[in-house]
Amino acid sequence: MSFLLGVAIFVVALLASIMLHEAGHFTTAKLFGMKATQFFVGFGRTIWSRQKGETEYGVKAIPAGGFVKIVGMTDLEDVDPADEPRSFRKQPGWQRIIVLAAGSFMHFVLALVLLFIVAAGIGLETASTGTAVGTVESCVPANLNSGCVKGDPASPATQAGVKVGDRIVSIGGLRVNSWTQMGKAIRSQQVGQEVPVVVDRHGKLVTLHATLASLPGHGSYLGVSPAAVFQRVGPVSAASYAGHEFWTMLSGSASVVTSLPKAIPDLFAKNRADTPGGQVTSVVGAGNITGQVLEARIGWQPKAALVLLIIASLNIFVGAFNLLPLLPLDGGHLAVVIYERIRYWLARLFGRPDPGPVDYRRLVPLSVGVFALLVGVGLLLIMADLVNPVHIQ
Repeated sequence: MSFLLGVAIFVVALLASIMLHEAGHFTTAKLFGMKATQFFVGFGRTIWSRQKGETEYGVKAIPAGGFVKIVGMTDLEDVDPADEPRSFRKQPGWQRIIVLAAGSFMHFVLALVLLFIVAAGIGLETASTGTAVGTVESCVPANLNSGCVKGDPASPATQAGVKVGDRIVSIGGLRVNSWTQMGKAIRSQQVGQEVPVVVDRHGKLVTLHATLASLPGHGSYLGVSPAAVFQRVGPVSAASYAGHEFWTMLSGSASVVTSLPKAIPDLFAKNRADTPGGQVTSVVGAGNITGQVLEARIGWQPKAALVLLIIASLNIFVGAFNLLPLLPLDGGHLAVVIYERIRYWLARLFGRPDPGPVDYRRLVPLSVGVFALLVGVGLLLIMADLVNPVHIQ
């Protein structure tokens, strides 16, 4: 149930992001007096729409994006002469640049707001000095750096019934007051031997019995991780955190794009999570990861923080990717407008006539090729996320 809730939360957040993106284009276009005839979420067959003024608002069957129809986006479009003065192509270059960039701008604003909420509303994570359990591992992994895979035995903590929030009081009769002491107490026990684990659960002492496992290079293994302490910070610190994380995520997005060619061969590898193929995912994979976060046996604060960070990261990636100078992306249209203005300024500098708008007919094959490539890569990522999903636990 938690998994499905996580996926649902991600889908709702994705649709909200799409609406904000299109609202950015729509609002700025209206602000500059351009005529926008449609505002839709999704593609394909229309399942609901409503006409209000000169704009039709609606939802289409495939929730894989959205669009705002602004009259006269290119010189290829036939426009009613009465609407030509309000067409996109007739507006000053700076206004067209703002309208085109407004979609990505909304993604960036949403990401910054979510990051601010993480710091100011949920709190920043610091290591606990006590023995409260923050995570109960579900398995005994092959090593500390690998996650659980099918066939791994259940962890001793899971089998013994240790729960998130328990405060461990003693292990094998050795009283512990810190995570360091607890680690030493665990490693001092014999592998395969049942030991009593006393926990403080909601003020009551409960004695559990765990048979410790062996983890290569680590020794005796119980399968618990410390609880994190979440400390809320003030507005200034929260804003600083949001800015720092925004830049970190933006840099990470660039790394993901540049590593994509290397990652494609690993998308269907058995150990995908440990390869570059584990660093790239589709919206299906991101929804799956969100579901795994809500299903994880951790406290509500790390769950909420991780979900918000996933959504923020997605918005930063989409916003940045959409600004790439490739048609049909917004960045491609931006590049065309900027090229037109530079060409105009140079012509004016040398006393030549305005060369006019770029001939979009020459750009159609490039636009179709890029679109086909994006669709192909997107479908490949979706297929990989369906048949070979990345597991974070």
